Amino acid sequence: MSRKQQEENYLERIPARPDGIEWSADSDGIVTLEVHNTGAMNRIAQKLLKKPKISYIHLDEIGSFVWPLMDGERTIMDIGEPVEAHFGDKAKPIYERLVQFFSILESYGFVQWKNK
Repeated sequence: MSRKQQEENYLERIPARPDGIEWSADSDGIVTLEVHNTGAMNRIAQKLLKKPKISYIHLDEIGSFVWPLMDGERTIMDIGEPVEAHFGDKAKPIYERLVQFFSILESYGFVQWKNK
């Protein structure tokens, strides 16, 4: 399978916000994710290394626009249309940026994939 075919298939994926990640948006629309650091290793790190019980992840402007659109119904291709309409040239190359954004979210467990 060529890289172009892989990217096209990736754009057909349906992202959703995972359960257990709380989020909020400030008055400028910037989204902050609240990730609760649970589990035995996290508890040890919290006690010994003073790690926080909750990590706050601040998304950039485009990520903050995309996050609420991750409803488990829209494909990445569908999400790209309002992003491009809102940000114009600032978001280009739109689909390459979205692929990278969702790859990063996936690496941290911040996205769930739904079936069509």
